[in-house]
Amino acid sequence: MKTLYDVQQLLEKYGIFVHVGKRIWDIELMALELDNINHSHLIDQHDYLVAKLILRREYEYEERHNKDKHKY
Repeated sequence: MKTLYDVQQLLEKYGIFVHVGKRIWDIELMALELDNINHSHLIDQHDYLVAKLILRREYEYEERHNKDKHKY
C-alpha cells in the first residue's frame, strides 16, 4: 500500500465506499472508517498503521496545498 487509492481499495474490501466531494473530507472520513474497522479487530495491525500513515501524509499535503492556494 503506497497511495490514497490503495487505501480506498482496502476500505472497499470491507464494503466502505467514500466520496464526499472534497478530497480532504474524503481523507477524514476514510480515517474514521479505518479506525472503526480497527476497533472491531477486522484489519491486520500492519495494514491499519500503513493506511493511517498514508492518510496522514495526504491530509497534510491537502492542508499545505489549500493554505498556498488561499495565500494568493
